[in-house]
Amino acid sequence: MCESYRVAVVGATGAVGNTLLHLLEERAFPIASLKLLASHRSAGEVLSFKDEPIVVEELTHTSFDDVDLVFSSAGASVSREFIPTAVKKGALVIDNTSAFRMDTDTPLVVPEVNMDAARKHKGLIANPNCSTIQMMVALKPIHDAAGIKRIVVSTYQSVSGKSGRAVMELVQQTTEALEGKPITLDRFPHQMAFNVAFDWPFTASGDNEEELKMVNETRKILQDDTIGISATTVRVPVFFAHSESINVETHEKLTPTEARKCLADAPGVQLVDDPDNLKYPLAVDVAGEDDVYVGRIREDVSIENGLNLWVVADNLRKGAALNAIQIAENLLL
Repeated sequence: MCESYRVAVVGATGAVGNTLLHLLEERAFPIASLKLLASHRSAGEVLSFKDEPIVVEELTHTSFDDVDLVFSSAGASVSREFIPTAVKKGALVIDNTSAFRMDTDTPLVVPEVNMDAARKHKGLIANPNCSTIQMMVALKPIHDAAGIKRIVVSTYQSVSGKSGRAVMELVQQTTEALEGKPITLDRFPHQMAFNVAFDWPFTASGDNEEELKMVNETRKILQDDTIGISATTVRVPVFFAHSESINVETHEKLTPTEARKCLADAPGVQLVDDPDNLKYPLAVDVAGEDDVYVGRIREDVSIENGLNLWVVADNLRKGAALNAIQIAENLLL
């Protein structure tokens, strides 16, 4: 029988925090005690875990006393301020923000890809960006089989990746657009209903922050800075699940049939690739699922060793909460 752990969830009232609670219960993670933490604005809210009410507490530097394991998803600035305290007090922290992902001493982990890196942790493990996670799960079998030279990826990211409030704003905007009313803008810089928009700050290079995350995190996870990566990330009016069009150039030739065989046996992957019968991954089907779904595998004849893939995953589950829980399960259970 495995040990039970004293667990704290930072950002418990957010979309990822809520998904974490659901998955911890669904997966029967062994919890001796559960502390739910959020900002002072959310303190006092009551959430349910295993049909028991738990009052959300305000996050402070004393919140991590008597805590073994912390799941954090309250934003990078919050993590930078509070997570070092949790580590100093002896907790294992799995952080789902960008705060520590590129730190040299912090493992950046996708369990199906580089779980060994997590075992070298110094109290802190970073969860990659949601779009990076699903791409890595899909590409690791191909990388192992033929080596990856270059990746060109375009993402079509759901609004739940921004926040739960963003989901409600899309509902509101959709109603307003259909009724011919002025569009309300709160969480989004542009109208999101019936639109495709760029939704991240741009940098001096012209790339947005999300695109640079995919580039830098992929190279760190695969431990190969020679891989060429070009990313374009956009937000689409979809509630849940991110979709990605991935073009990959390999060092060795890998046919679509060979790629399918690699992916069919890969952990965390569901192969759905029968376009003649209209079977391929769709966001509406993948929302609520744990695996990364891959389909439309075909040769890119414009280059010598090229493949195209269509990859879809639930961004709140595998793209965030589930990945963090899987790290903990692999290390502790």
